[in-house]
Amino acid sequence: MLTLLSLGQSAQAQRPAGGGHGGPRSERLEAARVAYITEKLALSTEQSQRFWPLYNEFTDKRRDLRKQVRGEMRNQDITAMSDKELRESMNKQFTMRQNELNLEKDYLDKFQKVITLRQVALLYQAERDFTKELLKRLNGRPAPNPTVEQ
Repeated sequence: MLTLLSLGQSAQAQRPAGGGHGGPRSERLEAARVAYITEKLALSTEQSQRFWPLYNEFTDKRRDLRKQVRGEMRNQDITAMSDKELRESMNKQFTMRQNELNLEKDYLDKFQKVITLRQVALLYQAERDFTKELLKRLNGRPAPNPTVEQ
């Protein structure tokens, strides 16, 4: 486990400037994700050194695309839109989702130059499993009490 955490820290150190998205809690979550994926993929040291910068680039691009989709959906008052506006909005969302799919296809080829096809498949599974585990842990927590009196 210590090896995984050190790999996670070295991969985190490889994140480009501005790649951080929060404070210490976010960094711990990122380190846990890195350790989890590294373990599930059984990355060698050489693979890890080549994989993590590429994966970080991929996740940054995917995050940007997802922000666009969320931003598009957030700024809409569907009840006030005409059918034409709704159609245009939906087509724009489909295009953005297609762009995300195209990104994933492009990076499949890039990942295969660094890790095996089996490891790429395990990567996608590990991403889903990590997210499920995270949600499970978050849902298992008691809700904070906002009206605590002192």
